[in-house]
Amino acid sequence: MSAEAVEKRSFGIAAAEEESAALIEQDVARGLENFAYTPDHVAGPGADIDPTQITFPGCACIKTPCHPGTCSCLRHENNYDDNLCLRDIGLEAKYAKPVFECNVLCHCGEHCRNRVVQNGLQFCLQVFQTDKKGWGLQTLEPIPKGRFVCEYAGEILGFSEVQRRIHLQTTHDPNYIIAIREHIYNGQVMETFVDPTYIGNIGRFLNHSCEPNLLMIPVRIDSMVPKLALFAARDILPGEELSYDYSGRFLNQISSKDKERIDHEQLRKPQLRKPCYCGAPSCATFLPYDSSLYCPLGKPDTS
Repeated sequence: MSAEAVEKRSFGIAAAEEESAALIEQDVARGLENFAYTPDHVAGPGADIDPTQITFPGCACIKTPCHPGTCSCLRHENNYDDNLCLRDIGLEAKYAKPVFECNVLCHCGEHCRNRVVQNGLQFCLQVFQTDKKGWGLQTLEPIPKGRFVCEYAGEILGFSEVQRRIHLQTTHDPNYIIAIREHIYNGQVMETFVDPTYIGNIGRFLNHSCEPNLLMIPVRIDSMVPKLALFAARDILPGEELSYDYSGRFLNQISSKDKERIDHEQLRKPQLRKPCYCGAPSCATFLPYDSSLYCPLGKPDTS
C-alpha cells in the first residue's frame, strides 16, 4: 500500500497478536500511517451485522473429532489437512471455496483441526518500505503452501459509506477498501465491504501482484460476516514480499463475458487507474479497478 515520503524503516510482527499490536504502537512511520490496530473486523457505518456477534450455533462433537457428515460445521469435506494447510488450493483448484470453522459455541476442544484462522498469526512477518509501492509485508520465515498467513481486517461498511469514502479520496490517496462478492444461489450475490484505512490490521500493508503468493478466502466462524483470510498459494521463502490479487480473480475461473466487461471498465476512466509495480512477467500494467465503487453516490454501476 502506497505511503509516500515515509522513512525507510521496518518493523516486525510476531506470531502473537498482542506482540503485534505492541510493535505497531512504536509508530515507526512517525504518524504517516495513522490507524488503530485491531486483529478482527469491527462494525463501521452502514454495517448490517455486527461482526463481533456470535450468531452461528456450535457443533455437538464431544466424544468424536469433527468430521464431514457428523459435524455441523463441516458439511461436505474437511477444510484443512493434518498440517493445518487449506485443502484444494493451487492451480488445480477451479475456484476459491468458502470455509466454515468451528466457533466458541462448539463442543469440540481448542485443538480441533477445524480451528485455524481464529488462532491468528503463526508466522513472523515484517512490515517494510518498498522502492515504489510504499509499505509492504514480508515473511521472515518459510511458509508452506496452504498455510494461513494473516487476515485482512478492518471496518465493515455499508455501500453508501463506501461510496462516500471513495469520493473523498484524491488521486494520490491509497485505497484500502475491498469489496468481496460471493455468488451463493439463484444468481444472488453477497457483498462484504472492508476498510482498514482507519481501523485495521497488518493485512492493510499487503500489496497487489498479478502473480501473487497469497490467496484470499472468505472464512466464517461466528456469523455470516466473513473473515478475509489469506493463505499461501505456494511455498514462500523467507524475505519474500507477501501479496495477493486485488481483483480477486486469482485461481477463480472467469467467463469470457465477464473478462470483456472488466477490461471495458478498466478503460472507461483511465485517470483513476494507478500503475502496478508488481514486476511479474504477466503484469497488467495497472492495478485492478472496481468501477462499482466509483459510480455517482447512491447509484450503483449496472453497465
